[in-house]
Amino acid sequence: MAAFRITKPYTMPKDEVREAAEGLAKSLERQHGVRSRWEGDAVHIRGAGVDGRMSFHDGLIDVSVKLGRVASVFEPVLREEVQRYLDTHVS
Repeated sequence: MAAFRITKPYTMPKDEVREAAEGLAKSLERQHGVRSRWEGDAVHIRGAGVDGRMSFHDGLIDVSVKLGRVASVFEPVLREEVQRYLDTHVS
């Protein structure tokens, strides 16, 4: 089982961070067939071999993802995709 965690500080307003987080969740849904569910300021992402959580609080976005054995092959690509999205949409 593979896993990764990405954290990124932010200074933009919280509603803009939530918009960016919603955009990332929707992008992952379209591209990887995962489902997302919001609970307050956290979104849980789940799909075949993927279990993740993204939250934002106290000026920090925190993304944690666990991948099953088959999905772990895509860990570098998925990690890069999430990092690139955050770098582009969150400041």
